[in-house]
Amino acid sequence: MKVLVTEPLSEAGLEIFRQTPGLAVDLRLGLSPEELRRTIAPYHGLAIRGETSVTAELIEAAENLKVIGRAGVGMDNVDIRAASRRGIVLMNTPEGNIITAAEHAIAMILALSRNIPQATASLKEGRWEKDRLQGREICNKTLGLIGAGHIGRIVAEKARALKMKIIAYDPYIKPTALEKLDVEPVAFEELLEKSDYISIHAPKTNETSNMINRETIGRMKPGAMLINCARGGIVDEDDLYEALRSKRLWGAALDVFANEPPGKSKLMSLENFICTPHLGASTREAQENVAREVAEQIVAYLLHGTVRNAV
Repeated sequence: MKVLVTEPLSEAGLEIFRQTPGLAVDLRLGLSPEELRRTIAPYHGLAIRGETSVTAELIEAAENLKVIGRAGVGMDNVDIRAASRRGIVLMNTPEGNIITAAEHAIAMILALSRNIPQATASLKEGRWEKDRLQGREICNKTLGLIGAGHIGRIVAEKARALKMKIIAYDPYIKPTALEKLDVEPVAFEELLEKSDYISIHAPKTNETSNMINRETIGRMKPGAMLINCARGGIVDEDDLYEALRSKRLWGAALDVFANEPPGKSKLMSLENFICTPHLGASTREAQENVAREVAEQIVAYLLHGTVRNAV
């Protein structure tokens, strides 16, 4: 059996492949789409992250492919229907980076509230702007979570320790389950109206695409703050720009964008906007976790037919 790894993977994961009898692994980084199509045919397993584009054309060329493993959660870069038609199993690693992603959301909330990026840049330029960079406390503020799955629940736990009130909208989770976590379940409209902070922890689907737009922003509490460390495309970036420019929203923090990298986005010109380059899962610990998990899952399927975390 042969496995192809097309993106940087922690040594912990590569070592699992290397030490498995009957399995050969090749690490081929930086392949163009055409090079990957010419390369894929002999391989039974494919390990990827978020950059490799697994198109229908690639899947057609993958004559022996049995499993695709994503070191991470999102499968936006995989043609799931084409893979399913071919009987290729798709797996992700939903548990490996949830703590890291939740911590990043909390960090963005704090950085946004206390103007930390702006203050750092100002001071490095030789200015001392204590009055202009006055921030806000998060204690006793209401945090609204759009999505209360694995990551959202950890965010709620950490925010509760900071004395925030937590409300959540998640149509796929029973209200009683949220109440047991000391999270108040609310309708989407109510979340928009009540939240001082709104943090998104939902996948990008037809339902969530551009769900934060001019209309929904208009229903938010004036001066609210928006954080998205989930998926690009859930927030309409043009509408967000207008809301921040007009001060309808006090600030926003994005770790993800509709196009990545976002290029010359108008948002970058706004002082009440902070951002990071999709760092939600970018810690050493998280990358080791997802590398080990994806390697173990691919090995288990190829050698024993065991399926874990199938999408």
